[in-house]
Amino acid sequence: MSDLTPSPACCRIAPPPAPIYKQKGSFVEENAMKTYQTGSDFPTQAILYIYDIFGLYPQTLRGADILAQSVAGKTGSATKVFMPDWFSQPADISMYPPDTPEKMEYINSFLSANAAPNAIIPQMNGIMKSIEAKNPSIKSWGIVGFCWGGKMAALVSGPDTIFKAAAQCHPSLLDPKDAENVSVPMMVLPSGDEDVPTVVEFEKRLQAASYVETFEDMEHGWMTSKADFDNARVVAEYLRGYELLSGFFAKHL
Repeated sequence: MSDLTPSPACCRIAPPPAPIYKQKGSFVEENAMKTYQTGSDFPTQAILYIYDIFGLYPQTLRGADILAQSVAGKTGSATKVFMPDWFSQPADISMYPPDTPEKMEYINSFLSANAAPNAIIPQMNGIMKSIEAKNPSIKSWGIVGFCWGGKMAALVSGPDTIFKAAAQCHPSLLDPKDAENVSVPMMVLPSGDEDVPTVVEFEKRLQAASYVETFEDMEHGWMTSKADFDNARVVAEYLRGYELLSGFFAKHL
């Protein structure tokens, strides 16, 4: 199986209809890439937010807004979240769920071409340098990845990382081998759809400062594009997920 083969949980359902949401941040260009920014105008700490395969979804933008405000509220430090639009054109929602060979081929091709580590990670340095040039007050960085983005967060959290803390939420490409190279505190928030033995083994290989909690009654994607805001339980767990994330980054940034 390819390292970028999506988990069954990732492919099981399509996102619900996109809710109306008035974003609190704005879009800027960072190293020629459209980037959503939200939070303080003079941040001392920043979080790089890697969205899920459906890109700049309203639930995802709202999550970034919540994270920026919550971390700042807990630390008293100016915080800003940056969400680069890695894909420009996100995955075609009509291909979900990939219930035919043709749809599955599309998803695999999209991940291999658009979401591959060698397509994403080399761009991070230029984007972050661009951000820091415009925000010279930034002193520390964290990173959070959702779905496929969790893989990126794990891969850039090795011994030479610029990030002080990293997180993965409903990770679709979780690999225990990646945990062995993680050198900073890492939070992992799987849904009940993620493979339990894989989550357990990943946690075993993480350092002690890390934190793992499975949201057993949530579906994959509940903190980004697949959050159903018409379901009170999902809304509560969506908010709790971001509360945990903000507490984690407040502690480690």
